[in-house]
Amino acid sequence: MRTALVIGTGLIGTSAALALAARGVVVHLADHDPEQARTAAALGAGTDEAPEGPVDLAIVAAPPAHVAGTLADAMRRGLARGYLDVASVKGGPRRELEALGLDLTPYIGTHPMSGREKSGPLAASGDLFEGRPWVLTPTRDTDTEVLNLALELVSHCRAVPVVMDADAHDRAVALVSHMPHLVSSMVAARLEHAEETAVRLCGQGIRDVTRIAASDPRMWIDILSANPGPVADLLADVSADLDETVRALRALQSSDEAKRREGAGGIEDVLRRGNAGQVRVPGKHGSAPRVYEVVAVLIDDQPGQLARIFADAGMAGVNIEDVRIEHATGQQAGLVQLMVEPKAVPVLGAALRERGWALRQ
Repeated sequence: MRTALVIGTGLIGTSAALALAARGVVVHLADHDPEQARTAAALGAGTDEAPEGPVDLAIVAAPPAHVAGTLADAMRRGLARGYLDVASVKGGPRRELEALGLDLTPYIGTHPMSGREKSGPLAASGDLFEGRPWVLTPTRDTDTEVLNLALELVSHCRAVPVVMDADAHDRAVALVSHMPHLVSSMVAARLEHAEETAVRLCGQGIRDVTRIAASDPRMWIDILSANPGPVADLLADVSADLDETVRALRALQSSDEAKRREGAGGIEDVLRRGNAGQVRVPGKHGSAPRVYEVVAVLIDDQPGQLARIFADAGMAGVNIEDVRIEHATGQQAGLVQLMVEPKAVPVLGAALRERGWALRQ
């Protein structure tokens, strides 16, 4: 691939353009908002000048509702040898293109499984997709050359290609992305009118659960409008679990010992099922989940503290597998939780104490 056209210079489009440009591909940028394309170009993602002739690959990074129309326009104008989109829903756009009577041999639907809560070109990063799955949904009609161009794009973005059927993909993302986003939003909505004294008690747990609720509602309306059925089916299952959990909690309030035992059993069932599901979530780099232990370090909220901790861990020869930060309410201090291999705990603990860090037992 020598040339590419990215149509839609938001987070995903600009991130892909940055990755391609960094690897020597001549990238042309287009957007319904010319100022957004100019911003992406200023970031080094390519040029906002139109290509003089057909490019090797056109990448449509428009909202799901506009993907088919944007692709159809690009294909009718002959802008590229191959075409793909990066929308988070795959079955709908493909069926819309089929209904338009277009030749779909030069097209493949794709979806990079990566993103951020922020949108727009200023939130983009050339390494956004690194190590993340990038779903490809070829059909029997997809030209081999186009599939190879898509694989080359995935390689340039250092993502991991995953081939799926389009409708199976839509059911899968409903489960692992779309439904969880709505549940996160519903939990976060409980905080909107909560008393300030309660909100001030928020810890890492509520931050973890509500983090993705910070995303742009307009973007998510577009996404959910393109995949409502599978998401609604999953939420119906969650609703049934909620009903059973509410009944179990009410039973725990009963003065009847048998009802309390029944209620405890119901709560234990949902918690155990949650345990069973959570362990299936892939671990680091998509591998089987690993069990890490925590070394908790008390820090002041001052510049350079985290860098010092990581440097000291490196000097001790310990790899930090993951990190979480819990800020103390009303204080300029926090608790850094360093996740490491179990055998590294005593080594890291001793090294940090030696360097003056206060560890929490």
